Amino acid sequence: MVADHTADVVPADRLLYELRDVTATVPSMPLIAGSVLSKKLAGGADAIVLDVKSGDGAFMREEEQARQLAETLVRVGNKLGKKFSALVTAMDEPLGTMAGNALEVKQAIEVLRGEGPADLREVTLALGAELLVLSGEEATAEAGRTRLEHLIGSGKAWARFRDLVSAQGGDVRAIEEPDRLPTARQVVEVPSPTSGYVETLRAHPIGVACGLLGAGREVKGQAVDPAAGVELLAKVGDEVTQGEPLARLHVGRPDRADEAAKLVRGAYTVSRTRPRPKPLILGEVR
Repeated sequence: MVADHTADVVPADRLLYELRDVTATVPSMPLIAGSVLSKKLAGGADAIVLDVKSGDGAFMREEEQARQLAETLVRVGNKLGKKFSALVTAMDEPLGTMAGNALEVKQAIEVLRGEGPADLREVTLALGAELLVLSGEEATAEAGRTRLEHLIGSGKAWARFRDLVSAQGGDVRAIEEPDRLPTARQVVEVPSPTSGYVETLRAHPIGVACGLLGAGREVKGQAVDPAAGVELLAKVGDEVTQGEPLARLHVGRPDRADEAAKLVRGAYTVSRTRPRPKPLILGEVR
């Protein structure tokens, strides 16, 4: 099931989140718990796995804070009669290479077709495997992962996604032909100031840039442009060349494009040596 806060499902959540967006209360742990659990419980699922992020782009920057939030969510959810577990996952750099509504949908389609970035695929499989174990469908996470990989490889996962979109009244043509999804009229490249290897890529400035470009709200009630966002052409560990693009801005608000470009450029740190890879799955709470 895919669900969101609507007039029929946790109607107050949308209003509260829009207010949190402009009052700097998005990271509030009690408000996060209320927002997350209200939607999950209203959806009616009996087994629920949560992806709790930790790092520069997360509500909880420190891993210990993220674990505390995960424990709070799992504890409260279980007390309310549901099976809950959570994975704490890394969000120092953005997951995948797309940030923005239509851009992220396109990337999700790639993953369901057996493609897409390795980091996004890894976290997706880990969460799916955990859900299979929690629901009693598989005995171990390894068995769950194997099952999911088979479903993706056979095309069954993609077919089920297609059915899901159709059942909810969506235009199936838009996922069969992703170019039908909203596309920004203006795309701006952000060049690398130097050559070397991407040492860090901070997720928070990328998120702020997305908001400036139109993918988020700066004031309560502002319209969101589904085509706006940031496309990352280089991630941590990738080799880059001076003058070659690090990212592309999909511009929905042209008057904020220069400011967004500055943020994206500043999100990158390039060094002479390739950094060691870091784990994506930081912990589990059951």
